Amino acid sequence: MTDTPPMGSPAHAPAPTGATGVLVLADGSVFWGRGIGAAGHRVGEVCFNTSMTGYQEILTDPSYAGQIITFTFPHIGNVGANAEDIETLTPVARGLILKADVTEPSNWRATRHLNDWLLSHDVVGLSGIDTRRLTRRIRDVGAPNGVIAHAPDGKFDIDALIAIAKSWPGLEGMDLAKEVTTRQTYSWDETIWSLKDGYGKQGEPKHHVVALDFGAKRNILRCLAAAGCKVTVVPGDTSAEDVLALNPDGIFLSNGPGDPAATGTYAVPTIAKIVESGKPVFGICLGHQMLALALGGRTEKMEKGHRGANHPVKDIASGVVEITSQNHGFVVKPESLPAEVEVTHVSLFDGTNEGIRLKNRPVFSVQYHPEASPGPEDSHYLFNRFIDAIEGRY
Repeated sequence: MTDTPPMGSPAHAPAPTGATGVLVLADGSVFWGRGIGAAGHRVGEVCFNTSMTGYQEILTDPSYAGQIITFTFPHIGNVGANAEDIETLTPVARGLILKADVTEPSNWRATRHLNDWLLSHDVVGLSGIDTRRLTRRIRDVGAPNGVIAHAPDGKFDIDALIAIAKSWPGLEGMDLAKEVTTRQTYSWDETIWSLKDGYGKQGEPKHHVVALDFGAKRNILRCLAAAGCKVTVVPGDTSAEDVLALNPDGIFLSNGPGDPAATGTYAVPTIAKIVESGKPVFGICLGHQMLALALGGRTEKMEKGHRGANHPVKDIASGVVEITSQNHGFVVKPESLPAEVEVTHVSLFDGTNEGIRLKNRPVFSVQYHPEASPGPEDSHYLFNRFIDAIEGRY
């Protein structure tokens, strides 16, 4: 679809022939397309992801709560969908935007068409969008608030959709972890997937890790189990006293969506008490940001965010460059960190913070996703580093 008015222009023109979907931004920009998945409309922050594989893992990543994902890779849906490549049972992303129409599955692991999978989870999507133009817009002026709408009859009230986009408050100040955290404590023993056997099971754990769930991806829990841990997952608002009463050998702070300062109103005091206990702590993504807050640092909203599976990160101590998987729209301000906190990793894209450690305790965290789901496995060593911390070698 190419019938798109100039950026910020009034959007009163009728839908072009064949259009059954539309993206409307808060500034009045309109991108016409074809609806896929569920009918209806969803509002959220429009971001882009540059990954070439793993769209099902991306769509089920709890960190995408409140966001509409634009895929820059054009062939989304070509390998279908299955019941294994998921990071949570129910997708929380507000929707997806594609360049090309979804084709028939062409992969031996596919069990259903992506469109059927989207329908089953009530996910709204659009295809036929000029994703290059949209991505450039996000790159140049930041991630906008927007509404995606799918109407099989092609009828849309554009003015009403603009009003919805304008009235949505945005992610800053929003605690979305409470929407995706577990509601009850549970144990996890599933390990990482292999081509021959599928997912495994940890039957002889050496250590006990308590994972604070702010929107944990399943593959992170699998990596912890594969590293020899019995994993107990607890809600994100669990108190430090209740966490420590489980007698863990280490505490993991999970990824998750939203503003770390908002979730931190209840999580940061808990994390501070856990750090003070002397137990080893490992944080990822939102967990990294809130650990920084608990140690006295600050965070801020990024203009564009980092989302993709091709982000180079430098380990400052070793000089090694890792290609990483990332998904975050907030970042730690390194200049705000106190002297006892060391910056360990930095982004080679924009120089932003990607990791920290506490100099006098076995406490560390990274901004990126070492579980590689989807993405490269360069950073799997961090789970072994956590085990080293538990065993007193880090």
